Amino acid sequence: VRMDRLSAKNFAAIQFTVDKRDGLEETEFSKAAMELSKKLGVDIAFQKDDLDRWMRRLVVFDMDSTLIQQEVIDELARLADVETEVKALTEAAMRGELNFFDSLKSRVALLKGHNAHQLFEQVKANLIFTPGAKKLCSTLKKLGFKTAVISGGFLPVAQEVQRQLGLDYAFANTLEVDETTGLLTGRTQGPVVTPQRKRNLLATIANVEGCEVKQTIAVGDGANDIPMLHAAGLGIAFCAKPKVQEASQFRINQKDLSTVLFLIGVSEYAVEQLVP
Repeated sequence: VRMDRLSAKNFAAIQFTVDKRDGLEETEFSKAAMELSKKLGVDIAFQKDDLDRWMRRLVVFDMDSTLIQQEVIDELARLADVETEVKALTEAAMRGELNFFDSLKSRVALLKGHNAHQLFEQVKANLIFTPGAKKLCSTLKKLGFKTAVISGGFLPVAQEVQRQLGLDYAFANTLEVDETTGLLTGRTQGPVVTPQRKRNLLATIANVEGCEVKQTIAVGDGANDIPMLHAAGLGIAFCAKPKVQEASQFRINQKDLSTVLFLIGVSEYAVEQLVP
């Protein structure tokens, strides 16, 4: 057994390298890790220390409650004075209790008649990034990773998040706007970013970047992220809903998004050298 401290000033993050001979299978390791994690109140993850671990090239993020602390549809609803109705639908969808497409359709319909530009400008001006998001993204960029946000939210906000974090790609839903009045019609326009489309977009970006899907990392918190998390070489449930945690092999429940770096073997000392 070899022990490496990944955190700079304490033992907040420790990497153990063990020789796994005949014994527990990976699924059993993961199940045991989840139980121990709950018992001790710490995050535990088992990974194969093979070449694939060091060949990852693309990191894809969910946006709402992952890169940012808000749910954008809830923010739009608050400004449109339909917060209670929309928030209940959002929470049920994220828990996996409602079909994502039908839930989105119902929520978007409640925004009909409101000025699109005014709503989005207010949301963009008040974005609250998750602690560690900027540090994580700048470090990944220095390490040569390509990065993307794939959101079931809305494109104007996803593009603003892309701009502020320096991401390479942004995909999200488009709300239909009446060209004459500038008001929302209560409908989406173009392909909806469903859970399956999130997974497909991950594969598409990987193909464009010339890497295999097993060389990708996906980070998300909602039920609509599960297909994407399962498809990625390293799928991380970040402060996720219970259903998502149970469906994921890797889980982070620390509130700092930069702890994702520990799962790819990057120490705080290395980060300090890369991002002074």
